[in-house]
Amino acid sequence: MEYRKFGRTGWQVSEVGYGMWGMAGWTGSEEQEVNNALDKSIEMGCNFFDTAWAYGDGLSEEILNKTLKRHAEKKLYVATKIPPKNRIWPSKAHFNIADVFPAEYIVEYTEKSLKNLGVEAIDLQQFHVWEDAWAQHDEWKEAITKLTKDGKVLSWGVSVNRWEPNNCLETLRTDLIDAVQVIYNIFDQNPEDALLPLCREKNIAVIARVPFDEGTLTGNLTKETVFPAEDWRSTYFVPENLNSSVDHADALRPLIPAGMSMAEMAIRFILSNPDISTTIPGMRKIRNVESNMGCSDGKGLSEQLLQELKGHRWDRTPTEWSQ
Repeated sequence: MEYRKFGRTGWQVSEVGYGMWGMAGWTGSEEQEVNNALDKSIEMGCNFFDTAWAYGDGLSEEILNKTLKRHAEKKLYVATKIPPKNRIWPSKAHFNIADVFPAEYIVEYTEKSLKNLGVEAIDLQQFHVWEDAWAQHDEWKEAITKLTKDGKVLSWGVSVNRWEPNNCLETLRTDLIDAVQVIYNIFDQNPEDALLPLCREKNIAVIARVPFDEGTLTGNLTKETVFPAEDWRSTYFVPENLNSSVDHADALRPLIPAGMSMAEMAIRFILSNPDISTTIPGMRKIRNVESNMGCSDGKGLSEQLLQELKGHRWDRTPTEWSQ
């Protein structure tokens, strides 16, 4: 496993972290299988785990709590998120921050996460949605400053809404945010335009989420793929999105190097960018852990392939199904 500096925190985090949404929100999450996968990731050098209260109303945090206890001898970095009070993902431009992240609510859910995780301090507490229009509001600033002063949170981050990487730039300029979590992958390259240069300038860590475009970049989806009704992906991969996603993935197949899977190419594309601090694929099975963690070997993609992949940028805008 290779490690990278996590922005101004100075932490050395595994460049492939662990996204824990699938621990509680998707189908097929069996407890023993999940625990085995988590343990295997740590064995392979993973030390960064990203969860959220909203992943199972605290269940994912509780699963991580047990993992931390099983590996108490190791320093594992814990990132979680405060859910929007109105429970709407993503936030909308016209939302008032008083309805989404009032000060007392920020404190309340930080306390809930501390209890679920069983830790004295959260390494990285993030806002699970964000609007840059909130950048200059004082209440959230006062709340996070107090939580930091009280030793309950070590650093703060924002998780940017899907396909809105620039909807946080003024917030980052407040110098109160230490990390930004953004969708970045072969298709979603638009963070490179403005977000990543600002993070480089401000020494802000970047967490690349959704490395496989919700599964498209594994190469396993077809236009006949159907997800169970209770699986979140059933509402995301509506026919309009599924058909287009499969077409975009199929266009990549001729570029996959010999002996490499599309999923490996997707991870290596992200790791080839030094502006990324860590990427957080979701993993429920040991074989996924082994393949994803195995991409961290210091070997990026060739410059020629990276240039070819630039041509597969797919700029999208939020829709009613993109959540």
